[in-house]
Amino acid sequence: MDEVTRDLRYPIGQFEAGAPPDRSMRLVLLAQMSEAPSLLRAAIANLSDSQLDTPYRPGGWTVRQVVHHLADSQLNWYLRTKLAVTEDCPTIVPFDEVLWAELHDARTAPLEPSLILLDGLYRRWVDLYQSLSEEQWKRRLIHPERGVFVLDTTLPMHVWHGQHHTAHITELRKRMDWK
Repeated sequence: MDEVTRDLRYPIGQFEAGAPPDRSMRLVLLAQMSEAPSLLRAAIANLSDSQLDTPYRPGGWTVRQVVHHLADSQLNWYLRTKLAVTEDCPTIVPFDEVLWAELHDARTAPLEPSLILLDGLYRRWVDLYQSLSEEQWKRRLIHPERGVFVLDTTLPMHVWHGQHHTAHITELRKRMDWK
């Protein structure tokens, strides 16, 4: 993969896990998570259907697919979060995000249903996170392909994921000079 394509794939850099966030960092991350839906809406504001159907990079998903992927992925992780809080180290079911992005709805559906989903989902998810005790933040889940996740280390990943995909769109807008 050449340097330009790599930069287009990771406009804010690849996710780096780092140390689990402390209580004050969690507040910062939850504030960032709360603003994610409005930042995504701003990123796609006034784009035409042909612009929504433009890949954010050569060989990449279209803007439309990115938005629907974000809804699909974050919904899966919200449910996984609830499973981790309510079950003892559950093994979660992975999903093939590439195949999901190729489904008819991801390639063609209007964005508003996914945006509405993300609005409500992030409100619920932030509320759930805010209710967790220190003990609950240490709850674990098992991803059969990626290993063990601890809830407090997943929060930065989810925040990064929203910022990452929103940046795909905002960077495409800049490159294409879409106002």
